[in-house]
This record gives sequence, C-alpha cells and structure tokens, in this order.
Amino acid sequence: MKVAVLGAAGGIGQALALLLKNRLPAGSELSLYDIAPVTPGVAVDLSHIPTDVKIKGFCGEDPTPALVGADVVLISAGVARKPGMDRSDLFNINAGIVRNLIEKCAATCPKALIGIITNPVNTTVAIAAEVLKKAGVYDKRRLFGVTTLDVIRAETFVAEAKGLNVDKVRVKVIGGHSGTTILPLLSQIEGASFTEEEVAAMTKRIQNAGTEVVEAKAGGGSATLSMGQAACRFGLSLIKGLQGEANVIECAYVEGNGKHATFFAQPVLLGKNGVESVLEYGKLSAFEQKAMDSMLDTLKGDIQLGIDFVK
Repeated sequence: MKVAVLGAAGGIGQALALLLKNRLPAGSELSLYDIAPVTPGVAVDLSHIPTDVKIKGFCGEDPTPALVGADVVLISAGVARKPGMDRSDLFNINAGIVRNLIEKCAATCPKALIGIITNPVNTTVAIAAEVLKKAGVYDKRRLFGVTTLDVIRAETFVAEAKGLNVDKVRVKVIGGHSGTTILPLLSQIEGASFTEEEVAAMTKRIQNAGTEVVEAKAGGGSATLSMGQAACRFGLSLIKGLQGEANVIECAYVEGNGKHATFFAQPVLLGKNGVESVLEYGKLSAFEQKAMDSMLDTLKGDIQLGIDFVK
C-alpha cells in the first residue's frame, strides 16, 4: 500500500507519519508532503526507524510527486486552532488549502481513498466533494471526513468514568465534527449505564474536548498527538478494507443516503472500494434524538458553506 500524508510537517502530520511508519503493512510506502522545506528532513528522520516501510518526503508548492500511485491520501494541512477560536474560524484559510490539494488529488490519484482531517471537517469535506465533481472523478465511497478523534475521546472518557477496560469500549459518534454536531450514542454502550445528568455532562465533554486541549496548551497548539492516533487508526482501517479484510467498521463523515444531511458521520463498512455500505446507527434515546434534531440546521449550514466556496 502507498499512503500519502499531506501536511506532514505539522503537529498532526508528524505524529501521524511516526505512527504509520511503525504500523503500516510490511512493504508499504509512506509519502510525506508539506509546503514547508523541513519535510524531506522529517522523512529522513523517520527513515531511521527500523520497519519495512519505505518513506520519502516532498516539499514546495506542488504535492503531485507525493501523490503518484497513492492508495490512501490523508490530509492534515492547514492552520490549527488557538484559544478563543472554534473550528469555523479556520474556514477562510483552510478552505483554500483543501481545495488546492484536492485538485491535485483529482489529477494525480483519482481512485485513492481520501481522508480529510483539516478543520472545519463539516465544511472541508463538502469542498473536496465539489472539487472532485468539477474534475469529473467524484466517487462518494472514496471520500471521508476523519471523525475518529471524537470516537477515541468518547471511548477514553467513558472507560475512565465507568471503570471499564478501554480496549473493550466501543462508542458510535454520529453527526459532524464540531461542537453540538458531535453526538456520542452513550445509550448504546454495552456494560455502561448513565444518569441523565451524566449523559449531559459526558456529551458536553466529548463535544468540547478539542477546546480542552487548546486551552491546556495555552496558545501553543491544538490536539495533534491524539489526532495523529485517531487518523492512524482510521487510515489503517481503510487499508484493511482495501486488502479485503472482513467486517472493518469505523464511524466517518461521508455522503450517505441524505436522510439527515448530505454528509453525516455514522458507522460505515469499509472494503475494496472504500465505503461498502453505510450502516444504521441504531435507536436513539430521547436525549440523543433531541440533540440530533437541534444540530441539523448547523450541520447543513456548514455543508452549504463548503459548496458555496467552490461554486
């Protein structure tokens, strides 16, 4: 497998590249790109790690050389949040970055599975889809918003709160990837029960976990290491699907059946074409249904912003 990481010199990109160098299947290639001139050096640094994964770094204005032959492209390029910012504040800078990178993907590796990490994901995925449509290569099964960070946070927080083995905790997180559009389905967790107060508090913590990191870093950055881990988990799942492994399921922000919004995060079965099927997320509690109903206008607005940006 060949995996390209775009934005590889940043905090998320370097963490992701380190994890992939250690965990990609033997014989894989890892291609790192960033506009920053340090990127080839990041690749050389990682190349000293003794794993059977070839690695090469590219820098400059054009990511094309990094994208040739890529099976999976993970895009983390863009600016990070600072205290007082929410993900939507990143839109004006990151929207243009994503548009330009996706144009290159469309031209160079149109069949690759593309995972968008760059925030605001609710909007940048819609931008990517419109760019791919313009290029005539859009396949909704091959484009993903990586919302795995919400999932791993939910699994971590629930395990800590309830004294559970974190390896056994599975939490579906549906909706989008910012604020109230993040909806963890706490009512469906096996072996855990919550009071109404606990549900409200835990949901809020999961929704605001990114801000928790931004504030704790006191202006020094946003969630990079946990996002690197989340993106690695998702990227490896994409590869397992491509290689024909059975029953690979992750929550991701994809174009599904349009029941709630054009793009919506929910469990998907991954396979050789990317999304093999979009799965039902199950019965919602009254709290979850109310949260779902109240988030949809925000989510649809975020998506429309992306469509309008490209048009």
